[in-house]
Amino acid sequence: MERLPYYLLLHLLSLIVLTAHTFMAFANPAPENRRSTLMITGITALLMLGSGFALLALNKIPFVTGWVLVKFFCWLGLAALAGVAYRRPHLRGALSLTALVLIAVALVMVLFKPF
Repeated sequence: MERLPYYLLLHLLSLIVLTAHTFMAFANPAPENRRSTLMITGITALLMLGSGFALLALNKIPFVTGWVLVKFFCWLGLAALAGVAYRRPHLRGALSLTALVLIAVALVMVLFKPF
């Protein structure tokens, strides 16, 4: 049985949940939401990383490929942004723009694989 679609589905669902909760942290950085938001973003970030590496292994793509490294750093930035939103709520506008740019760059990397 082919495992590729399951990892791809897990990867995309993790991306959606991570993005949604990151923007939720930007919209309402109240201290009472901090614990659950950081827990959810941390778990989904790990699921996204694990499923991404599984997809690389199944497709026999080396990690040191340029577009993969760019996606890794986009993931790293996006995974950190929810925590930053709680520590620096006055930067919510800049952080949300940063999140959009990171997501757009990661999508361009996976669609066009320019490196």
